[in-house]
Amino acid sequence: MGVRADALGRRSDRVVASGSGGGRRRLDPLPYALFVPSLALILLINLYPFASGFVYSLRDGSLLKAGDFVGLANYAALWRMPDVRYALQFSALFAVCNVIGSYVVGLGLALLLNKDVPGRGFFRVALLLPWIIPSIVSIVSWRWMIADQNGLFNQALGLVGLGPIYFLGSGDTAIFSVIMIKIWRSFPFMMVSCLAALQSIDRDLYEAAEIDGAGRWQSFRDITLPQIAGISVVLWILMTIWSVNDFETPWLLTQGGPSNATENLIVLAYKYTFTRNDVGLGSAIAFLSMLILMVLALVLLRRQEADER
Repeated sequence: MGVRADALGRRSDRVVASGSGGGRRRLDPLPYALFVPSLALILLINLYPFASGFVYSLRDGSLLKAGDFVGLANYAALWRMPDVRYALQFSALFAVCNVIGSYVVGLGLALLLNKDVPGRGFFRVALLLPWIIPSIVSIVSWRWMIADQNGLFNQALGLVGLGPIYFLGSGDTAIFSVIMIKIWRSFPFMMVSCLAALQSIDRDLYEAAEIDGAGRWQSFRDITLPQIAGISVVLWILMTIWSVNDFETPWLLTQGGPSNATENLIVLAYKYTFTRNDVGLGSAIAFLSMLILMVLALVLLRRQEADER
């Protein structure tokens, strides 16, 4: 016992001695050494393409040559280009319709699946299919179904004496088709997220509201919506970003046509870069969309913080 006590005493003395010297602790370099490779990989994957794209937007080059430095001339030229203004308008319309449509459908289905309905487990899985199926498979399948008079939709309309409707034949119907298919692809994400938020709400709140005589609409307005407001803002921001950056839906469905009716900023940036061989303008359009999304996300987050206070 005496030997053990002496050993413990010497150990405590070493601990006290190591803690002396102005309270300074020796910096362990191992965590930082382990962190450096991950940080370098992140910078290589994200920062380098970002910096390269910005440099390209400041030049008048093509895919074959870098071109001369022109400063902000490409950005100034964007505001004089009618196709950029239209792409900006369509991107806004596409994003707003998709955010509202997918949120309403997703929240409605989440409210239904949050109840004890028959086959709830099956529908929870089945309704995820539009989100799970690869983009090229789902969009090409939709194009096959609505492209012409021999498509599945027009054949079904023909059975009841209607149609044919050329969904991709005019600008208005193409815009409607692209938006509806985007909502169809997006609502499962909204549904799953809203369902998770609904299941986190304390059921005692609804029981107290029912005792006070509140109806379903009052409980939904005064309990459900305020409780899921925080996650809803995050979902709106994410869906807006994904909608503005959506290339595959308008491109695989219409290639931006007819008459560039479904050409958003990302499709336009692709066309200028790879079809018209103008990397400077294409990069400038891409950075313009990124800047708009950053400002919009910042505004929505500030709005959320103000509401929480």
